[in-house]
Amino acid sequence: MRWRSRIFLILLVLLMVARAGKVAVYQSYDGPGAGQSNTTLVVPPGSVSQLAQTLAKAGVIEYPLIFRAAAWFTRGQGPLRAGEYLFPAHASVHQILNILRHGAEVQHEATIAEGLTGKQIAAILNSLPVATGKVTPPADGSVLPQTYDYVWGTPRTAILARAQAAMKAELTKLWAGRDPDVPLYSPRQALILASIVQQETPLTADMPAIAAVYENRLKAKMKLQADPTVIFAATDGKQSGGVVITKADLQLASPYNTYVHYGLPPGPICAPGAAALKAVLHPAKSDALYFVATNDGTHKSVFSRGFKQQLQNIERYQGR
Repeated sequence: MRWRSRIFLILLVLLMVARAGKVAVYQSYDGPGAGQSNTTLVVPPGSVSQLAQTLAKAGVIEYPLIFRAAAWFTRGQGPLRAGEYLFPAHASVHQILNILRHGAEVQHEATIAEGLTGKQIAAILNSLPVATGKVTPPADGSVLPQTYDYVWGTPRTAILARAQAAMKAELTKLWAGRDPDVPLYSPRQALILASIVQQETPLTADMPAIAAVYENRLKAKMKLQADPTVIFAATDGKQSGGVVITKADLQLASPYNTYVHYGLPPGPICAPGAAALKAVLHPAKSDALYFVATNDGTHKSVFSRGFKQQLQNIERYQGR
């Protein structure tokens, strides 16, 4: 009977060891991980061994060997992907592997504001963190101002291409639904005028009325006399707003100077937003030929039909 008792004890010990091992494996795989806080980490391309060292160095895991073993045993669940990921505090090896296989990458934002020139847009894109490569200045007006999401390693040229495709799609859509009597004969003409309207006011509510002024001038075969076009000419296309122009600037021979030349300038002077595009394709019903900013901090504009009233408005609202 003794030998039976000994065998029973041996089996009992082996069972306890197996259970302890199972608990240890569970704790190593599904138990709380080493990370003490949420950690955003760039995982570059490389071997599982290199990946394990990267995670350990960042404090996300404690034992690289256990991570490597877990990755190997679960390899049928998919490859481990390079990218930038957020690992929650105390994430288990199981959670970490799921993130690397199926999780969303950290999203970054590239914001392009309305009214920027191509040179200004290129400077913004070239300063984006974690994007790659460089872009040259896009054609003025070719980019739709808005916020674009991107992830680590995205080529800057890809972000620019998305922004240009967005402008093309928006302009095509809006042009198809334009008012029938607008004096604009191509999507490009609409883009050019919208770029001027964009620089004349930050107020969406005033854009249709300003668009109406310029379209009334086009119909009357008057010069547009738009200050933003002079700024664009005077700064060699670097800016189209935020600069005080002089009397000498008004005489610049540039084809963009609408104080000298009739009609629209040869191209857009900035990237107009969707609101400015809508305004020139659906202008206000107005016979106004002039407008002036109130200079009271509201950015509102005051409109008039005659030049005499315009002079009075200039004196009243701008003191000159």
